[in-house]
Amino acid sequence: MNPPKPAETQTATLAEIAREAGVSAPTVSKVLNGRADVAPATRSRVEELLRAYGYRRRRAEATRSPLIDLVFHELESAWAMEVIRGVENVARDAGLSVVLSESAGRLTPGRTWADQVAARRPHGVILVLSELDDSQQALLTSRSIPFVVMDPAGDPGADVPSIGATNWQGGLAATRHLLELGHTRIGAISGPSRMMCSRARIDGYRAALETAGVPVDPSLIMAGDFHHEAGYRLGLKMLDREDRPTAVFAGNDLQALGLYEAARELGLRIPEDVSVVGFDDLPVARWVGPPLTTVRQPLTEMAETAAKLVLELGRAQEEPVATRVELATSLVVRSSTAAPAG
Repeated sequence: MNPPKPAETQTATLAEIAREAGVSAPTVSKVLNGRADVAPATRSRVEELLRAYGYRRRRAEATRSPLIDLVFHELESAWAMEVIRGVENVARDAGLSVVLSESAGRLTPGRTWADQVAARRPHGVILVLSELDDSQQALLTSRSIPFVVMDPAGDPGADVPSIGATNWQGGLAATRHLLELGHTRIGAISGPSRMMCSRARIDGYRAALETAGVPVDPSLIMAGDFHHEAGYRLGLKMLDREDRPTAVFAGNDLQALGLYEAARELGLRIPEDVSVVGFDDLPVARWVGPPLTTVRQPLTEMAETAAKLVLELGRAQEEPVATRVELATSLVVRSSTAAPAG
């Protein structure tokens, strides 16, 4: 199979593509229509030819269903609710509904997911802390279904539109705030190392310490998973030691709440005995006692931006240039941080 080079791209009929792929014309039609009953290897071969010939469905706008697909790797948190709210705001104004999917903790949706989306023909797909493999990207592209990744788990690639936040700057601001209060023994609970946002926050934490001339103590950096239970479990381990830190950057608000529970169990007071900083600024951060100092990640605005972008991509008459947007984070100082005792 020798598909044409980009400079030689030309219009081909389904029959010609079928002949070159070594399949029947109905099989090519099945691939175009997102049918699931096509072998993966055959689908990939046909998709490659469709892309090589620049084949695009006509009148895609007219055949779309009034939906936006919103895909999470996990749904069970207040974090997800802020994202859903943002996408719903934009979808409602556009007269669209939102379809929710969860990939059960996997960063890439399951094998049949892309076929189901192609069959639904939504206006666009937004993936949150998720990513698509090459075959899934190819299928959505061939069906003229735009997609945007919000808060990418890894590097989404130069040709994938994405919306993120300034995670490194947020980690820097959180740690710098604690340093300015006089803390020098500052712990950190990260999220999963496979997630780019988690690595960026810890890199910001390290940069703040190094800039201030404070040595980074690897024993005070513990790997969590962005859940309450990890904050509690690692908080017990971090705070129940003779040389415990006087402050902790908890990585996100849910882990900070787990850390609150661990401190209470150990008889430690916040902020008198240990200062705590979260990340996200979920609504619960204002309600806990004491109210949580945190880094505001504009989740609802990020979701609204992702939804607007995916609709703009769907309306574009030509292939749009890949778009990357980073929204600013900001430190919100409340009552969970203070100068160290003594």
